[in-house]
Amino acid sequence: MNYLLDAIAWINDPTHWPGANGIGVRLGEHLAYSVLGVLVACVIAIPAGWWVGHTGRLRGLAVGISGGARALPTLGLVTLLGILFGIGLVGPMVAFIVLALPSVLAGAYSGVESADKQAVDGARASGMTEMQVLLRVEVPLGLPLLIGGIRSAFLQVIATATLAAYVGAGGLGRFLFLGLKTQDYAQMLAASLLVVALALVCDIAFATAQRLASPTRFR
Repeated sequence: MNYLLDAIAWINDPTHWPGANGIGVRLGEHLAYSVLGVLVACVIAIPAGWWVGHTGRLRGLAVGISGGARALPTLGLVTLLGILFGIGLVGPMVAFIVLALPSVLAGAYSGVESADKQAVDGARASGMTEMQVLLRVEVPLGLPLLIGGIRSAFLQVIATATLAAYVGAGGLGRFLFLGLKTQDYAQMLAASLLVVALALVCDIAFATAQRLASPTRFR
């Protein structure tokens, strides 16, 4: 209990917020790493997932990649890529993208596959091209599942971004590793609480977006 109170007091200490090594800057770095990693994963995985969901081709491969990549050990991956790319942000960023890809890919193809078949057949019967069927019918109907995949990927990357400091990058993990080095347990716990709080806020935002995108909301 004392550690928890000390950690809360550490966060509430106004001297820990300003400056290049303050909580504000580290929080911004942590969020920026997570957004960038998931954004790049979306650019790669969403078109691929839509194509797989619409055509049904390479579905087994997509399912295999989605399932297998989720079993990757995060610390081992960050360490391996840190060794390959050297100290800095490049190695962790590649790891974030790799870890985000499976959830986004799964959300994209499962969203398209879940589209109401009657609506899809009706769109084809009305003369829409396959691209119009995909973009005007399947993608809007599958949007909640896609957002769910992005939500899952974002939460995983936020948790993993803590390890970026392990190979010399910034983020809230800096407080964790600095606290470990100096045996400042209050600082370590404070860093963990900040990561949890950031994850909760982002999760609530994604849950709200997922609910707003649900087709049932408009019925």
